[in-house]
Amino acid sequence: MDWGMKNRLSRLIQPDGKALFLPIDHGYFQGPTTKLEKPGETLKPLLPYADAVMLTRGVLRNCVDPTVNKPIILRVSGGTSMVGEDLANEAITTSIEEIIRLNASAASMSIFVGSKYEHQTLTNLAKLVDACENYGIPVMAVTAVGKELEKRTARYLALCCRIAAELGARVVKTYYCEEGFEKVVDGCPVPVVIAGGPKTETQQEVFDFVYDGMQKGAIGVNLGRNIWQTEHPVAAIRAIRAIIHENYTAKEANDLYEQIKAGKL
Repeated sequence: MDWGMKNRLSRLIQPDGKALFLPIDHGYFQGPTTKLEKPGETLKPLLPYADAVMLTRGVLRNCVDPTVNKPIILRVSGGTSMVGEDLANEAITTSIEEIIRLNASAASMSIFVGSKYEHQTLTNLAKLVDACENYGIPVMAVTAVGKELEKRTARYLALCCRIAAELGARVVKTYYCEEGFEKVVDGCPVPVVIAGGPKTETQQEVFDFVYDGMQKGAIGVNLGRNIWQTEHPVAAIRAIRAIIHENYTAKEANDLYEQIKAGKL
């Protein structure tokens, strides 16, 4: 691994080997998502607590202060929408020149294993890895399932993560599953971060799956809606950060969340 790749990965994954990535890229297929209508305003109070931010080039250019010294994971796939025929029909939407121009610490794209567009998204990943490796830029693969959330089983996720790693992804973002998540992580030779998925009913549910996923081998999270769509997003991200970087239990994280929410911390 060359110096540039090591340097970028060291900015994303902290010295303790853990990471809290904050995605605000949802608008690329959902439009002005609730609580993300003005991405810059949503991001600003959360930025100090994230290790890196995942977003598209349009939001980066127009909504993020260029003097902010926070690693950027640039979303470079898209071309579909919630009202379109199939979310899996993605293409690469951003060139390697643009990734470099915007000083991204990593590039990210989705793969849709088992879909009609499996081959297309997997070969897109391989091509992106080829381009990025030439410049020492890590690629994070996102094991997306589109609208088919029932696919989030350990067997399926383990398949997706291993394929992504085999094709050269340096980090894999995947969903948490209650049964067998350790098998997903154990079968993936690169670091795994947990995706959030749809917003949960309670914050305790989030703390529970983040803590359990960390115990089973994930290095951290890539959570969006379960942070910035909550009533108290700063309290939520600080509590999740405590699980990841300070070894808090889920209960301790929830206690911290309640204290911050009440203005005691």
